[in-house]
Amino acid sequence: MTTSTLDHPSLAAVKSAFGDVPMQVEAFRGQTTVIVPANRSHEVLRFLRDDPRCDYNMLVDLSGVDYMGYPVAQVARFAVVYHVLSHQFNRRLRVKVFLDPTLDTTGIEADPALWLESATELWPAAEWAEREVFDMFGIRFRGHPDLRRILMWKEFPAHPLRKDYPLRGRGEREHYQTVSRTHQ
Repeated sequence: MTTSTLDHPSLAAVKSAFGDVPMQVEAFRGQTTVIVPANRSHEVLRFLRDDPRCDYNMLVDLSGVDYMGYPVAQVARFAVVYHVLSHQFNRRLRVKVFLDPTLDTTGIEADPALWLESATELWPAAEWAEREVFDMFGIRFRGHPDLRRILMWKEFPAHPLRKDYPLRGRGEREHYQTVSRTHQ
């Protein structure tokens, strides 16, 4: 039986192990989310994987979110969301980590506030998902074995899923060379 509410079975184990860490728990449509601070997120993820009471042995998904202009006030502008699954207990849990930029987000420069520890050592499946979050949102992952762009070309001048990126792009369409079927 799967329990996915505020009385989620894994929450007691997490709270007992990380009593000193300020966390927030939310439940929405049967899904439980634990919001953890960025500086402790890797520890919490490791605990969820390694503790026998949790045993989240699979990273189902890892994604980024840009909350700019979101109608409900958020803690920070960006979030990285981990969806984990325990096959043994047939449980799912969502872990959310908020990050707030300290630099202008319209550029490509690395913001020191937009860094997290890589989850690739915990779940190898995180490798491509972290690359996508880096490429699209500019959030970087310390310890990632190959953190480079995965969808955009190497010299692309921005992170296109940031909400302050213009819908029509910044010159990509104007400088795009059309190739026809007869082009050689």
